[in-house]
Order: sequence, then structure tokens, then C-alpha cells
Amino acid sequence: MSQPTLTQLQGPAYTRIYAYGAARGEIAVPNDDLVGPIDSSDEWIRQRTGIITRTRAVAETDAIDLASAAGAEAIATAGIDPSEVDLVIVATISNPKQTPSVSAIVADRVGANPAAAYDMNAACAGYAYAVAQADALIRAGAARYALVIGAEKLSDIVDPTDRSISFLLGDGAGAALIGPSETPGIAPAVWGSDGSKSDAVGMNATLTDFRDGKTEWPTLRQEGPTVFRWAVWEMAKVAREALDKAGIEASDLAAFIPHQANMRIIDEFAKQLGLPESTVVARDIETTGNTSAASIPLASHRLMQEHPELSGGLALQIGFGAGLVFAAQVVVLP
Repeated sequence: MSQPTLTQLQGPAYTRIYAYGAARGEIAVPNDDLVGPIDSSDEWIRQRTGIITRTRAVAETDAIDLASAAGAEAIATAGIDPSEVDLVIVATISNPKQTPSVSAIVADRVGANPAAAYDMNAACAGYAYAVAQADALIRAGAARYALVIGAEKLSDIVDPTDRSISFLLGDGAGAALIGPSETPGIAPAVWGSDGSKSDAVGMNATLTDFRDGKTEWPTLRQEGPTVFRWAVWEMAKVAREALDKAGIEASDLAAFIPHQANMRIIDEFAKQLGLPESTVVARDIETTGNTSAASIPLASHRLMQEHPELSGGLALQIGFGAGLVFAAQVVVLP
């Protein structure tokens, strides 16, 4: 008896980003509110990071709330019926519970139930990872419209006395609605990891340590100089490789949207890539802070609000962080 041939799906040849959505924490927290416990100053934080203020959420708001608001805006702006969204990916390290996923709850809240839904933990590279996955899954025929969200409430996992990272972090969520396209809208990703540097950024304890009374509530820590060197030197190479994979030059970019980790890193990136004056560089960190997985989509949303003329232009986005993990790709702006 002959074996039946399995059916294989095939999706559209190309995908693109249709629209962005955003939700920032309700409170603007200036540097002066944070400097006491870390024995610092507003001037020091501005010089070291470029941050003037950052957004943080009130106690009652969690990452699920932020993700739902951003996702709903992206769907509405794209003009897609929520029921057509059949895939929801949320990149986050701040789900208030280890399970259920943020994404399943968000899918229901935005009207996409029963979309496939899963969370991804790739820290500050999570959104770029998720964009690569959504692009591949749509082209494979596994989904038609994907809602990709980066969402974080980092204020829940920060120690206000920690000088390495506490003053950097903000809360928010950014979303992108991705769907089929007649022309290429998302270039191949350059992504990877280096687990040998896993101690450079991450939590300082485990939940079981906390449960057993061995430690205080686990919080984020980083080795600032190690992360800075890695980001500036290694990630510039990844960014150039992403341009090569997309088949374009730096001079073709309408915008550069790096992870909003530190203004000095962003400026050094722009210099190393040799970006022309005409390329708009996202600097959302100044008033939003570092929001990990949410930082690239939040910066993208703000960029399109402030520079609508960039619509249809090419943007290079790159995320990098705890893992250590990284991902970069060129996209066509909606």
C-alpha cells in the first residue's frame, strides 16, 4: 500500500510591516528622582547615557496591559480586522508569571482569539528575533497576519540602589503588524548568541533562591564596560552584515533604529556605519529609557510619528542584550 503524500503549506513570497503601535508607562521619571540611592547626579547620567527622563508604569499596570494597548493600536492603524490576526508573538523578560504566556492573554484582549500565541525570551534582541520569525512563518504559510510585540515592565525587576543598570530602565510596549506583501519588506536577519558572556547581563539570583530565603527579590545587573565594548565593536559588524544580506549600502538607509541601550553606543554605531546626514537615527532613549524588547518598536513608532516622510524608506534595526543575544535586519517602514 502506497504512503499518502502529506500536504505542505506555502505562503506569500514576501512580507512587510503594515503599522506600529505603542504604549509607554504612565509616569515620567527624571534623573533627579533616581540619583540619591546610587550616589550620582543628573549630569552624570546624561553624559553617560543620554537619558533625561524615562517612562515607568504605575503599580497596577503590568507588561500584559502595555502589550495589549500597543497591539490594539498596531492592528487598528493597519486597518486589519483583529480576527484576521492568526499569530501573536510577544518578546518579553517581564511576564508577571512564568505561565501562562503574555501572548495568549494579549491575543484574546485584542480580538485575535484563537490565534497561535507564544512568548519569546531574547531580552533586548527579542523584537528583532520575533520579526524574523513572523516573516518566516508567514512566508511558510503557517500564518497570514502576525502581531509582533516587545513588552517590558522592567521597574519590577530593578534594584534602585544598583549603579550598573537601575537608572537606565523604563517600561513600555511597542508592536508591529506584519503581513503578506507583493515586494520584499523584511530582509534576512543576522542573528545569533554568545552564551560564554551570559554573566554580563542578567538576573542576580533565581526564583528558587528567593523562595528558599537565600536572596532578596532577584533583580537585573550588568557589567557595563563589558556590554559597552561588545555592543560597540561586535554589533557594528552584525549591522554591516545585515546591510550586506539585504543587498544595500548604508547610504541607502532612510533610518537607523538600534536598541535604545545607551546614547553613546547609538552615536558610535552611526559613526562606524558611516551613515550619511540624511539617515534619521532613532534616539527614543532620551525620554523613554532602555525598555529592552520594547525599545526598537517604541523607537520605530516615535520615528514614524515625527518623520512621516520616512514611510516606504529602508530602516536598519538591531537588538542586542542578555544572553548574550543579537539580531538585525533591514525593513521597509510602513
